[in-house]
Formats: sequence, C-alpha cells, structure tokens
Amino acid sequence: MKKNKSWNERGNISLKDRFNYWFDNRVTKGSLGLIKALIAASVALAVLIAGLIILFRFNEEGEVGSVFWNSIATVINAWMPYFDEGSPGYLILMSVTAIAGVLFTSVLIGIITSAIEEKIIELKRGNSRVLESGHTVVLGFYPGEYTLIRQLILAAAEKPDCIVIADEREREEMEQEIGDNLDVPKNVKIVCRTVDITDPSSIEKCSLENCKTVIVSPTDDSKTTKIVLAVSALLEEKEISGVQINAIISKNEYRFPPSLAKTHNISTLQTSAILAKMIAHSCTQTGLSQTFRELFNFEGSEFYLIELPGAEGQGFEELMLRLNRAVPVGIFSDGVMRLNPPSDYRIKKDDRILVFSEEDDSAKLEEMQGDDLFESEIMLGGTIPEEPTETVIIGSNEMLPSILKELPENVSRVYLAGAELTEKARTSLEKIAAKRSLVLNYCEGDLYEEEFLIDLAKMAQHIVILNAHGKDEEAADMETIFRLLNLRDIRDRFGFDFNITVEMQKEHNQYLVGRGDHTDFLVTSSMSSLFLAQLAENPELVDVFREILSNEGNELYLKQPASVGLDGTRTMRELRRQVLRHGYILLGIVDKDKHSRFNLPLDEIVTLGEEDEIIVLGEN
Repeated sequence: MKKNKSWNERGNISLKDRFNYWFDNRVTKGSLGLIKALIAASVALAVLIAGLIILFRFNEEGEVGSVFWNSIATVINAWMPYFDEGSPGYLILMSVTAIAGVLFTSVLIGIITSAIEEKIIELKRGNSRVLESGHTVVLGFYPGEYTLIRQLILAAAEKPDCIVIADEREREEMEQEIGDNLDVPKNVKIVCRTVDITDPSSIEKCSLENCKTVIVSPTDDSKTTKIVLAVSALLEEKEISGVQINAIISKNEYRFPPSLAKTHNISTLQTSAILAKMIAHSCTQTGLSQTFRELFNFEGSEFYLIELPGAEGQGFEELMLRLNRAVPVGIFSDGVMRLNPPSDYRIKKDDRILVFSEEDDSAKLEEMQGDDLFESEIMLGGTIPEEPTETVIIGSNEMLPSILKELPENVSRVYLAGAELTEKARTSLEKIAAKRSLVLNYCEGDLYEEEFLIDLAKMAQHIVILNAHGKDEEAADMETIFRLLNLRDIRDRFGFDFNITVEMQKEHNQYLVGRGDHTDFLVTSSMSSLFLAQLAENPELVDVFREILSNEGNELYLKQPASVGLDGTRTMRELRRQVLRHGYILLGIVDKDKHSRFNLPLDEIVTLGEEDEIIVLGEN
C-alpha cells in the first residue's frame, strides 16, 4: 500500500518557488508594493556593490563614505559614476551598478505610469468616495428615463444643490447620457458613481450619512426591496436616523410593514393601485393624466405648507375668497392634515395652511370687507347626470381588477379584448362587475386583425390599452404602440369619435407616439418618478400625496362645468365659492384646447363653455 508523503516531503519547496510566491503576492498588492520592493532591491544592490568594492580594495582614491554614495547615486541616475577612473574591478562593478540602475529606473517609470493609468481608470469608473453634504442620493439609473433627475433639478430652483447618482453602469456612460439629454444649470452639481446599489458596503461611498434624502429610482419590486434594505442596513450600522428613504412599490405583497417603515424612515407609494385609478378615470376624463403630471411636477404651481399671518379666526370659505395667487387646499392642525375641510372651519393660531401656488411666498391675503365677500346668495345649479357610456379594455395585467372597481359610475358596460384570463380570474372580475352593476363582455378575436379592431372601435366611446407586464418592457411597449397606431388609423379613416388611454412602461417610448388628439398616456416610470421627487422634496406632505393618489378621501377630478351648473361667465372668486359649495376645491381650468391654467387672479373674469373643464379636488 502506497503511503502518503510526509509534511516534510511535501513541504520541500525550492528557493525559486518561494521567490515566485513572494513576488506574486507583492504584485497583487498593487503599484505601491512594487515600488517598495524596487527601492529595497536598489538599496540592497548599491550596498552590495559598495561592500565588494571596499572588500577587494578597488577604491584606490575614494573614501568609504564616497564609495557608498557613489554606488547609490549610480543606481538612481543610471549613469557611470563621477569617479570614472580606477581599477578594472572597480569599473566592472560600477558598470553592473549602472546597468542595474537603467533596469530599475525603467521598471520604476513603468510602475508609476501604470499606477497613474489605474488611478485615472478608477476615477473614470467613479469608484472614489463622495465628499458632499446635504445632497440627494439617487440609487439606480436607466437611460431614457430622466423625469426623476429633471424634477430634482427643477426642485432646486436657483439654490445650490448636489445630486449623486449611483448605479452599476460606468460613470462615463451615465455622465454622457445625462449631458446629452438634460440641461443641468450651474447651481446644480451632478455626481455619478459606479456601485453595486444592493450592497451596503458599496453604496457607502455615496456618503449616505451626510445626505438629506435617498431615492430609489423606479425599478421592479424585488430589486427595489433589496436596495431599500441595503440602505437601511448601512444607516443602522452607522447609527444614522435622520435620513429619509423614498421608494415606489407596485405590488401590495412587497409593501413594507408600517413598524419597519417608521423605524427606518421609509416612505413608499404603491403605484399599481394609483395607476389603476388614473387609468380608470382617464378613460372618461381625457387629459386627467396630464393634469396629474402638471400637479405633481416642479414646474408652475406646487403644494406648500405655510404659515399665513392674518388668517387666524377666519373661516375656510372666507380664506378661499381672500387668498390671491394661491388656492387653500387644507389645514394642518394639532399634527393632523385635513384636506378640503368644512367651509365653516375656523383657523386657529398655530394652524398651518396647505396651499397650491407657484412659490411658498406667492399667497397674498387681500383685505376685504365681509359684506363684499358674501353680498348675495348664490343659487347653485343642479347636477346633470352623466350619460351612460361603454368602455373597451384591450389586454390585461394585475391592475385590471382595480380598474374595474375605479371606473366612473356612468360606465355601464365593459368589453374585454385580448385578455388571457384563467377561470378563477374571470370569476373574480365578474364579482367586481356585479357589485357595481357593470355589464362585462368578453370579446374573442385576433388583435392583429383590422376587422376585429374595427368591431371594437364601433362598440365604445372609450378604449383602454393595458401593457403586458409579464413581457420584456421594450417588447410590451412596442406591442402597445402598434395597437395604438392601428386604432388611431381606424379612427381617422372611419370618422369614429373615441378617446384612447394608453399605459406604457418606458418614458422614451411615449415620445415616439405622444402626438395625437384624444389620447391619454400613463407612463409607469414617468409617473413614479414624479411621485418620488415630491416625496423626497416634501416629506412632510407624504400623507397629502397618499390621500390624493389613493382610493379614499379627496381625489383629483376633471368636471364639465355644465354638469354642476357652473357654465357661463363669472369671476374666479365667484367660481371658487360656487365650487366650494359643491364640496370641491377649484385648482384650475382646462380650456377646449386642453391647456391648463392654475392660480388665476381672484378678479379675473372667465367664461366656461361646453368644451371647457375645471380641475377640482374633493370627495366624489
């Protein structure tokens, strides 16, 4: 039987192998380790040569100190020594020193050059630590999706600000994409870093402990959850508690438990429910998605929570009629936000007013007599019931049940086309339809056949195209685009009068087909970015945004003035009062050309016709 070798036999390693092992380890430590080894070798060689010269008495004229210095200087300068005359032994040894000096110098130059190149490459890749304070950290970057960055730039206005963008992509690639697609003002600095955004140790270089907020750029729920947990782990390790984490979650099963969210300052919005509601209302209120974008972006008017001198003791209705260049939307009192409070609510000393205005100091409280405010009773027009209408929904995804629940009450029948549903899913949808007396029909046919699309176009006044979430985002968007183009063509050729609501996943794909009358676009990434920017910049208004975007409480609506008896000519002050008496807050007006106007002066005279709409906030 063959015996195993003993440790001594296996451990009999040659000197060459040991040197190679040592050298390999030294090289792996980088340029600094090589430079140290080279310096040590140079000094050792110079000392050895000087020792040999002194030992064999080759230094006939030079002193011992001069010999050592001459040897070291020859290695460093890679040149023949000053004492270039002497015995043959001296000249041979110094020649060896000079040749070694040439070799060492060449290697040193190569090492330094490589070190500089490595540092430049490292800087280009964005691997250095961020040394900023009070900055915004955006984790995740997706070419073609610039709404979030654009909104953060707008939010900065003219104030100095820094946005740190981190992703697995190369720094140069991100900077190139941003520079080509965004106009970055001088007061905003954008810093890009290449990191693993799901690794706490990697995102540490973004200086999260010094930032004002962290935003997780919209992505799939699984990756978003990992990123949020990575940020939470890093902040917990550093014992940092004042940094807000903002993220978008689409599905309810990925919702963070309230206790965990509170502990780690996590603010999230569930987009699937929000978008389902917007799709449901947009199909009968063309332009609603655009209204949402105007309401939540940082261009024009925004929501501000302000202290308003002179407001104490006034009723909310009186405040509505006196506040110029701003619309009072709610009251923050005793730590509770109340949107659209009762008209007779009296404002207390420490109350703060939630206003919708262009700037936080735009609101002007006009001095007016009470008799001027309520000089005559206004007769409210009766509400005209909306005519029953029918809707076609093309495609299906997980939002379909919520869309059916949220459809306006005047939608009496829904046709589902191209919806690949299981028996269980059909049963669930039919239960929803039965609860709200909604007739549900299934249309079987090929959506790529023109005859089938023409039949669908004849059925309803409203068509919704849902995006296939189970497919690749680009492929799903292209499928949606072709359906939209065919429906537009059919509408133009046959003179049909239906509006289209389109759900898309990528912002840049909307730009390809974003033109056309009677088409409402809801882009998942774009809308999510708007909500995220608002969460990051206005964390104290999180509950306000959640209520407006949820299915409960006060919501955003487009109303036909005639349907509530508000058509005709009147001042904005009168219109505000009449809308408030109907239980709504007037935010703006949409004219027949679909142009929105907000915060009109109280004394401006407006005429509302059949094609105009008013933007209101309230409970339906």
